Amino acid sequence: MTASRPPELPAIIDIEASGFGAGSYPIEVGYYLPGGEMYCSLIRPEPGWTHWDSGAEKVHGVSREILQQHGKPAAEVAGHLNQKFRGQTLYSDAWGADYAWLGRLYDAVDLVPSFRLKDLREILGDCEMTNWHATRAAVELRLQLRRHRASGDARTLFETFAETRKRCRPDWNI
Repeated sequence: MTASRPPELPAIIDIEASGFGAGSYPIEVGYYLPGGEMYCSLIRPEPGWTHWDSGAEKVHGVSREILQQHGKPAAEVAGHLNQKFRGQTLYSDAWGADYAWLGRLYDAVDLVPSFRLKDLREILGDCEMTNWHATRAAVELRLQLRRHRASGDARTLFETFAETRKRCRPDWNI
């Protein structure tokens, strides 16, 4: 039996939330794919989603009012993810939190994800782990993204992965 080969370039997902810990829920989902496709959607809070952390709002800059006005229904966002990623694997740098928030999203609309969510660290080697933080700082400086939002964070993670992979494996081709 052979282990499955990690992807050359992973599909990255990021989730922003109403806060941290018990009661928090997803407010935005974003992804960045090999080839450059990006997606970002605010999520309108479900009726039972009431937890709000002003500290988290200061980080992502999204108010409950903005979510009510511009957020998509949870069922629409979950349906989009299921259709787009059926049978695929998405990677996250905050697997524990993102897994819980995806669970909250899917539970609210009585659906099951059609894809797998894995920790990005599963596909990083020692060299990539060692160089991760310095490379990410350089990527952030280069991209100059002004807002802390899900799709921008996913893009930053993707480009950090690609650059650390190139640095650590010079023979690697994208």
